[in-house]
Amino acid sequence: MNKSSEITIVDNVAKAATGTESILLVDDEVSVAKLEGQILSRLGYQVTVKINSKDALNAFKKNPESFDLVISDMTMPNITGDQLAKEILSINPNIPILICTGFSERINKEQAEMIGVKGFLMKPVVKVDMAQMVRKVLDEAKNS
Repeated sequence: MNKSSEITIVDNVAKAATGTESILLVDDEVSVAKLEGQILSRLGYQVTVKINSKDALNAFKKNPESFDLVISDMTMPNITGDQLAKEILSINPNIPILICTGFSERINKEQAEMIGVKGFLMKPVVKVDMAQMVRKVLDEAKNS
């Protein structure tokens, strides 16, 4: 397989994994939050970006029905991603949550699933992986 056909396949996968749902994105690293927000916006999603987990929790508490998915970094000051997931799930137990993390001793895929997290992405997040995981988690939430 040559390079151009690999790129075409990747682009087709990314195009297939688009949507219009509303996503709350939380990452304390401004550059990461902006990049992930741009990726999701270009895929068609309505994205609310928060760089502080307390702000994200307050935004969710104010209007929990306005979000279809929450994507959170794991390692953040004040409220970590797993703590944020527990808080959000206590408000709306049906909201799908994705956790993004680099190396973490605090949490792995199995631990994330035990607290109700529906997806787990390793950093650095790749556009195609994010697009596929977001679409998969949203579709599973609709069908449950």
